[in-house]
Amino acid sequence: MAETYEEYEESHHVTRKSVTTFKIEETSSSTTTKTITTPAKLYGKDVGAYDDIDVDELLAQLSPEEISMLAKEVDPDDSFLPPSQRTNYECDKAPTGPLDRKKLIEHINKQALETPDRPELEPFVPGVVRGKKWMPPPPAAKMQAAEEQIAIDLGDEYEQALTDATQEEIIDLAAILGFHSMMNQDQYHASLLNKGQPVGLGWDGITKSAIPKIFPAEAPNATDPEDTIQRIKSDDSKLVEVNLNNIKTISDEQFDKLFEALKSNTHLEVLSLTNVGLTDRTALMLATALEQNHALRVLNVETNFISPPVIVTLVKSLLTQMTIEEFRASNQRSQVFGNKIEMEITELVEKNTTLLRLGLHLEFNDARHRVAAHLQRNIDRIRVDKRDGRSSRGSYYRPVRLGEDEVAEMSDVEEEPEEEPEAEVPAGDYDVEEDPDNVVIRPPPSDDEEM
Repeated sequence: MAETYEEYEESHHVTRKSVTTFKIEETSSSTTTKTITTPAKLYGKDVGAYDDIDVDELLAQLSPEEISMLAKEVDPDDSFLPPSQRTNYECDKAPTGPLDRKKLIEHINKQALETPDRPELEPFVPGVVRGKKWMPPPPAAKMQAAEEQIAIDLGDEYEQALTDATQEEIIDLAAILGFHSMMNQDQYHASLLNKGQPVGLGWDGITKSAIPKIFPAEAPNATDPEDTIQRIKSDDSKLVEVNLNNIKTISDEQFDKLFEALKSNTHLEVLSLTNVGLTDRTALMLATALEQNHALRVLNVETNFISPPVIVTLVKSLLTQMTIEEFRASNQRSQVFGNKIEMEITELVEKNTTLLRLGLHLEFNDARHRVAAHLQRNIDRIRVDKRDGRSSRGSYYRPVRLGEDEVAEMSDVEEEPEEEPEAEVPAGDYDVEEDPDNVVIRPPPSDDEEM
């Protein structure tokens, strides 16, 4: 306090306030104003004196009655406490018995029916407006002027035609002009199909939900897997397409036989194995068969249990023979492949020169755009080859040895002068093996098919 009085004598102006801050204001270079404040007190002590007090020790000294009284006055802001412990309401009444929800609802309804209604000061009269009726404010003058300017003069002929038109004709006109909001769904479709307006549906008509058409259930797949495997193994020339979709009774042994027979088959072009329970082990056997089969063009293994790394293995196996034009493997065990797997698939697809369609869900835009651009380039290149009379089936062309008689016949034919080709074919499109003997590359029989 002695220091306080010394400062009081040195200062020219002292102001006392009951706040807990010490404020110094400099008004000029010669005059200094100091604000001396007294510390706030609680129950005769400074507030800072309570900082070192242990709250748990104080609560331990309270009796249960005092704690309950304190809990009623303090609402703890703790979301982990149940609401019954955070509110001041306490019901000390003992329960009369177990809760019976049905009886409780009946009791509430009974009380509601027995409780008389509050008397009305003024009885309700239909059509009588009580109090002040709300009236919408008049529109602004600018809005009225704008609405007047929007009016279009169609001419006497069009105005007379619209005036004399029936409601059905106006609905047809609105459908032609595309004013969907002016009519319901039934009216719009009836106008487009020229079926006449539905009965009882005008401008204020309500579109009712149509009764769904009942379609018969699809018949189960009646393909015999064992017979199909035997035909593939015997290389049946009439067996071009195999559909084993939704046959879940195929065992692993049958898959082993099927993929082993697929290695040496030369006529099967379409193989569909959707929802047949393919696993990673059987899918790896399929990848091995694809590396040796050079006749398959379409492969579908959607809706199975193949993991992303095995999907990469399948896509990689397509590069060996370069004959698959369509490959589908979506809806597998893992819906999201990840950036690493998608980039590996993208790089493998960009190396494939015969793949035209890819059925995989790629999450990243970069992978999708690169795959789509490469597939489009493959389609454009094959169109150019078809126009010029060439083929792009890649390594499907296998060297065929000719006999001596055929070689002699070919030597007797006069060679025509070579014409300059319009477009060069990349060397990578043909996988021709070097052989010192006579070699002829025969095109596949499916070159004339439309893409």
